[in-house]
Amino acid sequence: MNIVEFLKVLVFSLVEGFTEWLPISSTGHLILLQDIIPLGGSKDFFSTFEVLIQLGAVFAVVQEFFFRIWPFGRRKKARGIYLKEDRVILIGKILLACLPAAVLGLLLDDFLDKYLYNGFVVSLMLVLYGVFFLLIEDKNAKRDFQYTKVEDLSWSLCFKIGLFQCLALIPGTSRSGATIIGAMLLSVGRVAATEFSFFLSVPVMAGASLLKLLKHGGHFTGTEWFMLLLSMVLAYLVSIYCIRFLLRYIRNHDFKAFGYYRIVFGSITLLWFLVSHFVL
Repeated sequence: MNIVEFLKVLVFSLVEGFTEWLPISSTGHLILLQDIIPLGGSKDFFSTFEVLIQLGAVFAVVQEFFFRIWPFGRRKKARGIYLKEDRVILIGKILLACLPAAVLGLLLDDFLDKYLYNGFVVSLMLVLYGVFFLLIEDKNAKRDFQYTKVEDLSWSLCFKIGLFQCLALIPGTSRSGATIIGAMLLSVGRVAATEFSFFLSVPVMAGASLLKLLKHGGHFTGTEWFMLLLSMVLAYLVSIYCIRFLLRYIRNHDFKAFGYYRIVFGSITLLWFLVSHFVL
């Protein structure tokens, strides 16, 4: 692997870390990057690379919210551990919300890879959901949300939010963007909606990563494995910063800035895609 490919790996890793937790579609950005500055190596290498940088991002969520979701506690006066009922219930709600996307993802995985993972679809979804964010935030301007804490969400409400997550199977939508939009439409506050989208990411992304690893295998050189692990660490470090930034930001702002970004960036990439494929 030459220096150019090394720099490309760094760029891809940083982009994944920055975009995974913002509602702007990390997968969409990676697909567009692969169209613009293709990463060398086999298709299996790129697929495994994409999986590992997503795992790095997942580890960041686990670290940041470990004490919110870890279900075990240690007794102070007696030996042994016990289960914290509220954490067990929260984990159950998270798994329930992940169920629709997990089932649909397994059924449609090959179809999505073959027909929808391209720059044209990504660009359209970036613009479309950017418009959705603007419309929803206009509606939310004078609205009091009914649910302001993740722990307040009912089982049925969590399942409904999980249905919105299915929309993110289309690349360019954004998994966090789809769940946040769905949650806000169901009267969940911005902070709670964002935190719940983070919680949902752990089983969804870990499961999707395992599926792709099993599908593509891992027959790589020592240098390639080094680059894969380095990319995972970089994505992890950048993700920690982005998670903290987003949670601070939305306590005092809405999501309109991300809506505008999606529209502008999606329009530019759509124009680039059309010109490069039909004019040049």
